[in-house]
Formats: sequence, C-alpha cells, structure tokens
Amino acid sequence: MPLNLPDKLPAIKMLKKENIFVMSKSRAAHQDIRPLRIAIVNLMPLKVNTETDLIRLLSNTPLQVEIDLLQLGGHTPKHTPAEHMQAFYQRFDSVSQNNYDGMIVTGAPVELLPFEDVDYWNELKAVMDWSVHHVTSTLFICWGAQAGLYHFYGVPKHPLDKKMFGVFEHSVTDNKLPIFRGFDDIFYVPHSRHTETRREDIEKVPELKIVSSSAEAGVYMVMARKGKQIFVTGHSEYARINLDSEYKRDVAKNLPIEVPRNYYPNNDSSQKPLMLWRAHSNLLFSNWLNYYVYQETPFNLKDIK
Repeated sequence: MPLNLPDKLPAIKMLKKENIFVMSKSRAAHQDIRPLRIAIVNLMPLKVNTETDLIRLLSNTPLQVEIDLLQLGGHTPKHTPAEHMQAFYQRFDSVSQNNYDGMIVTGAPVELLPFEDVDYWNELKAVMDWSVHHVTSTLFICWGAQAGLYHFYGVPKHPLDKKMFGVFEHSVTDNKLPIFRGFDDIFYVPHSRHTETRREDIEKVPELKIVSSSAEAGVYMVMARKGKQIFVTGHSEYARINLDSEYKRDVAKNLPIEVPRNYYPNNDSSQKPLMLWRAHSNLLFSNWLNYYVYQETPFNLKDIK
C-alpha cells in the first residue's frame, strides 16, 4: 500500500520516477482503510530532500500511511521556499490536540551548539513531551536522537576531533528484537556528524538499552519504553547521493572535510558512490512501522495514552 500524501507534494513526482507507489489524498479518500498517521518534525535545512528520503522508506510496506509535516513556529527555514512551507507544513500548535500512530524527529545542522542555544529548543522540548502521551512510537534521527536522549534522560553529546563521515559497518546486540527482523549480522549505515553520544553515558541510565553499535561510528541505536522511543544516531534514511552532496558542498566552501569513508570506489570522489545500506534501511523503517507502530497503536487514535 502507498503513502497518503498531500496533493502536489514534490516528493510524489520524484518518487514515481523511481517506481515507488505513492498516492495523493484525493485518491486515498476513496479507500475504506484507516491509514497510520505519522507526524514528521523536519528540522533539516533542505526539507524537500529530507521529505523525499523519508517518504521513499515509509512507502515500502503493505500499510497505508498518512503524513503530516510539522514545523516549529520559532524557526524560519532559510533553504526551503516559503510557498512550500505554507502549502505542506503545519505548525505544531495547530496539531497539538491530535494523536499520531508514529512520529519522526529528524536531524538538524545545529549539533555544535549547546541544546539550550538552539532557537527552537523550548518548542522542540514541548513537542517531545507531548509525544509521550500523543504518539505510539517516536523515531529520533541523528541530532534529533541526541536531543531526545538529552531532554528525556540527561545524556550529553560530546564534540568529535573530526567529523564522523562515511558509511560504516554495524552489528546488533539482540537479533530477536522486531526492529531487526530480517537483518544480516553486519549492515551498513551512513553517518554525518561532528558530535557523539557515548556508550558510558547511556549505560548509566537504566531506562535505556543500546541495541546496535559500530566499531568505528560508536553507538547507533538506543531504545526506551519498549520501543515507544527509538534513538538512531546515523542516517539510514539517506539517499545514495547525500554524502556526496555534503562533501562537495564543504569542499567548495574550503571547509576542513575528509572524503567520506567506505563510500566512493577507491575513495575517488569523481566516481559514483556505492549504495551499501538500501536493503537494511528499508527493513528498519518497515519493521518500525509494522512492529512498533501498527502492531501497538489502537484502532481509535483517541485511545492513545
């Protein structure tokens, strides 16, 4: 089944070219199915790219999914047209009375700032607190994961000597967890961050469980509240070209940046990047939607507690 998306959302046209099944709201209205309602708090600067990356993965299940794109009122995006935001995004205060089956909080390019110095931090805290009683399961990604771990459990982030940048091998600690259904012993995930969340800080919190990590990239996935909160430090949602775009952007700006590891054939940035993580990314999002959202959420959204 497809995602139920707002008519004319740019991602629809782009994903149809990839033969990914998506459906506009006007068409979906004729199907007698209660779709899963997923809120996406998109904090990334290139919002259309992030929407497309997430929708590509959320569409890969038999479930019909309805997306609400949310923006925080205290922040005006600089890299996305105002017309796009007005057409497709809602302010959090306009949906705060709603319940959702699932929510995704994306990363953001503010990781070197203290959390309290981020201009939308107070509103994001309110959204995260709201999610505890209004969302069945929330998936926090990259900086969003750091923000959630810090806000709920006091886990700090630490600066890295150099950017964690590339595609790295990962393993799981418990392959019987539904989130890892169908995973191989080793799988790949892109990372792109200047800070880290350390194992020793997480292990001090009894409510948190590290369920996946990487010898090179460190902690990858942390769970809390039996999967009602899932914190992912990498970018499993990234398309093939994202790291390439980030690398070439920084090179053009003369910023200190190394070639992303395990990404280009022979580390040659003139070659097409290798796509090593697509299958497990699809599994990750499919398993989250099925086992932690669909299997757990009540049929009547009003019954979420």
